[in-house]
Amino acid sequence: MKHIVLTGGGTAGHVTPNIALIPALKEKGYEISYIGSYDGIEKKLIEELGIPYYGIASGKLRRYFDWKNFSDPFRVLKGYFQAKKLMKKLKPDVVFSKGGFVTVPVVIAAGKRHIPAIIHESDMTPGLANKLCLSSASKICCNFPETVNSLPKDKAVLTGTPIRQELLHGDKERARAYCGFTSEKPVLLVIGGSLGAASVNENVRKILPELLKEFQVIHICGKGKMDESLKDTKGYVQYEYVDAPLKHLFAAADVVISRAGANSICELLALRKPNLLIPLSAAASRGDQILNADSFARQGFSKVLKEEELSDETLSTAVFDLYKNRETYINAMEKSSLSNAVETITSLIESCVSHS
Repeated sequence: MKHIVLTGGGTAGHVTPNIALIPALKEKGYEISYIGSYDGIEKKLIEELGIPYYGIASGKLRRYFDWKNFSDPFRVLKGYFQAKKLMKKLKPDVVFSKGGFVTVPVVIAAGKRHIPAIIHESDMTPGLANKLCLSSASKICCNFPETVNSLPKDKAVLTGTPIRQELLHGDKERARAYCGFTSEKPVLLVIGGSLGAASVNENVRKILPELLKEFQVIHICGKGKMDESLKDTKGYVQYEYVDAPLKHLFAAADVVISRAGANSICELLALRKPNLLIPLSAAASRGDQILNADSFARQGFSKVLKEEELSDETLSTAVFDLYKNRETYINAMEKSSLSNAVETITSLIESCVSHS
């Protein structure tokens, strides 16, 4: 039986694409093991699926001063020796890494044992963890044409990000019933995201009366961000977080407002949803969301509103303009080759196994 080791952790975004690959890998007859950190979010998410999980030491490698810079390299080194032992024990045919610092020792250990390792880079510019893995990787999966052009030609492949296949099978009627909506007005879905969504939430609520003249609004606003005063507003529903019904809400949405995290925008592309992206500012992140959004705007998939330009007025203009020109965005997305990353990446894994 073919054996694959998946690795990735630190944030949910480094784990969910791996989870999206699991059904297709099982279908192709792979035995699956997972290597992550001792207590990262990945441990809970993977163990819930009944996949054998192996924890290793991990440390963060920073570009800035922190006292942990003195202890973390030792953790990384310890993680490397643990990963090396696991490679010997598990004898995988291939390793697939979704990034995050826990993956660095795993990919390097695979390279040392001549096990092909495929790494996935979601953002336009590779993060530090993936940069450290480049020389040990057989292939690098990318989301953006610009990333492919900046990496070694024999390694870089444009694949997109694997998304959970169930997202493609939503039912808009179930969403309407869930939200208490009618079929008379289009639906605007606002996804605040878990980080720094305060400004998006605030400006959406400021223009709510205006939006409700034209749309019904579903607002996923993040933990602790609900506005009780708007609870009984007709045509407006708010949720802190949505899990299982999310696929139905996506199906019902005519247009979407979202941050520009790589996984989120790949989901919007796969679902062909016209979207307004409001990327996290460079002050609040390493600026990757701005680059992601700009690339999607260049390809005609998204309309972009910069955080610095966000106000009730600019948001209102952007939303109505997006809805008016929605067909243009849908047509551009229809032409994209990035619609089935799960299939592309599993084929890449198969080819690495057959050539190893």
